[in-house]
Amino acid sequence: MKDSRVEVIQGDITKQQVNAVVNAANSSLLGGGGVDGAIHRAGGKAILEECIKIRDRQGGCNTGEAVITTGGNLPAKYVIHAVGPVWSNNSADKAATLLANAYRNSLKLAVKNGVKTIAFPNISTGIYHFPKPQAADIAIKTITDFLTENNTITKVLFVCFDDDNYGLYQQRLGGS
Repeated sequence: MKDSRVEVIQGDITKQQVNAVVNAANSSLLGGGGVDGAIHRAGGKAILEECIKIRDRQGGCNTGEAVITTGGNLPAKYVIHAVGPVWSNNSADKAATLLANAYRNSLKLAVKNGVKTIAFPNISTGIYHFPKPQAADIAIKTITDFLTENNTITKVLFVCFDDDNYGLYQQRLGGS
């Protein structure tokens, strides 16, 4: 069932005109490669400074959890740093639960901070090697389930950087 509040686009998450972008962060919150590195580079030092404060206060961010910082130099007011799981066939069920939690906890944090529009990357599908088809199914189901219970968020964008994820999301969401 398609929700008109959910869209997929192909592009650069750091350029999205939304209230919050979600960062596929690592547990250290200190930046890294892929989406994480791009957000930290584009957003500037204000994001890193807030991440360091969060890390000092709570020791980072656990897998499946999320924290929020300023958007720094990004068009978005906030960055929600969500830590997805590293894929392992041996614990596929646990990885799936943790990935769903990363999306769900990002949405809860968004609502708590008055976010109406939010952009998600494809969490855990890069260097963490979560299978893209399964990750897309989990992301879409988690977000659409959340939206059925909560109508404060008016727009969710899946921002796909690569062709593979873009095709998967378009197929599952019936195009956009």
